[in-house]
Amino acid sequence: MRRRLFLTLPAAAALAACTVSDRGGGPDDPEPPTSTRTSESSAPPEPRPRDIRRPTVLAVKIDNVPPARPHTGLREAAVIHVEQVESGLTRLLAVYAGGEPPKAIGPVRSARETDLELLREYGKPVLAFSGAQGKLLPLIDKAELYPRSPAQAPGAYYRSSSRPMPHNLFLRPARLDPAPDKEAKAEDLGLRFGAAPASGGRAAAERTVRYPAARYTFTWTPARDQWRVSMDGTRSNLTPSTVVVQYGVVRDSRFHDRWGNVSPYTETVGRGDVVVLRGGRAYEGRWSRASAEETTVYTDRDGEPLLFADGQVWIVHARAR
Repeated sequence: MRRRLFLTLPAAAALAACTVSDRGGGPDDPEPPTSTRTSESSAPPEPRPRDIRRPTVLAVKIDNVPPARPHTGLREAAVIHVEQVESGLTRLLAVYAGGEPPKAIGPVRSARETDLELLREYGKPVLAFSGAQGKLLPLIDKAELYPRSPAQAPGAYYRSSSRPMPHNLFLRPARLDPAPDKEAKAEDLGLRFGAAPASGGRAAAERTVRYPAARYTFTWTPARDQWRVSMDGTRSNLTPSTVVVQYGVVRDSRFHDRWGNVSPYTETVGRGDVVVLRGGRAYEGRWSRASAEETTVYTDRDGEPLLFADGQVWIVHARAR
């Protein structure tokens, strides 16, 4: 039986009030351009919009190389995970829960084996992705989630003429088919929010996390009580309230990309060190997750819970130091 998740109503209310999409050159119009149909994105004529029951939890795999930026629709995500992929690059996994989703999200890219274990802690979510390695697809079909790729939901995707392939596939969340049962309605995200510790932590104006071919810098902005995200030296308009740097095992998976590069696998069950950034301070502690069915627990060095600030949370999965 799945363990009841921690309630996060303050954070859900704050996210529901957020209605600003990521603009700045992204494809904000959720209608497909008629001049960019390709064999990869060919689909039947678009269905008329209709009222459907959207899943409470939606996860979208996001491209994050420079040609994929700026992103669209990420400011409304409740949680954004950063994962390492082939060649030392990274991709994002944006998780949406509560409130109206943005009109468009993307660019959308392919799933990885890491996603299957990671997403179990969100109940049984819908996963939107562009595709996957052929041998991984059967595992996605068997996983505790509802896969929604362009092959399974063609009317929910479009390609934009604003950037080249493969960095131009976008999702219309409103056109996703509903999940077939009530299991998709997770009660919350499994995270714990509350006031910052009265003591502990150290002042932190900036934190950089490096991957072999990517880097993320989080800069504290006191006026907004948020962290400004820069990726590969380029400043974005993404401003989480809490950043979690979760150190763990990153090993080779059983899969590889079309060029033969082995796909990394980030273990999200286990334990390790963590640094939580909130309120301009860094709090060191530990993370632990007993099984894929359980949520991740974050504690300080004394075993007390590390609580997050209301607002968007970034969880940056990094190789153990």
